Amino acid sequence: MAMRIERTAGLQIKFLRAGLCCMLVIGAGGCSTIRDHRGYLVDPALTQSVLPGVDNRLSVEKSLGQPTFKSQFGQSAYYYVSLDTVQRPFTRPRIHAGMIMRVGFDTAGTVQQVTRDGVEHAVRIEPDLHKTPTLGRDRSFFEDLFGNIGTVGALPGGQPGQGGGGGGRGGGTGPNGS
Repeated sequence: MAMRIERTAGLQIKFLRAGLCCMLVIGAGGCSTIRDHRGYLVDPALTQSVLPGVDNRLSVEKSLGQPTFKSQFGQSAYYYVSLDTVQRPFTRPRIHAGMIMRVGFDTAGTVQQVTRDGVEHAVRIEPDLHKTPTLGRDRSFFEDLFGNIGTVGALPGGQPGQGGGGGGRGGGTGPNGS
């Protein structure tokens, strides 16, 4: 009898170890690194075909496509941004490699210069988490929810008994006199 108990205890330990190993293998599979590409897909032949003094806005858009963004102020320029990111489990994506291509134009719309830089020249902007003040009252959730109770069917700017139907009275309080 004692031999049988030892044998079943040994089998239980083996099954427990096998189950634990399976769980570790499955868990490790979920902890893999995710690689991703964001932005413009760079084609070296196309990006090198843009020549200063030769191309214009239309030819750049036809060969490279729409830019990632266009300059809003100062000298007119198109920016093509390409980023390769890496994300480890339970973290935010981090930029692994990237390229920023700037195509500058003169006032006539002809390409003036083409520069290619890495992402080390990019500036990371953190948004301000404070609230922007707005005009009006600061109302609570319940004021927003129940604020219109009792106003449905009320006459605009009038008192009870004013304006109703019948009697042929004219000159109501509405914008068109009704």
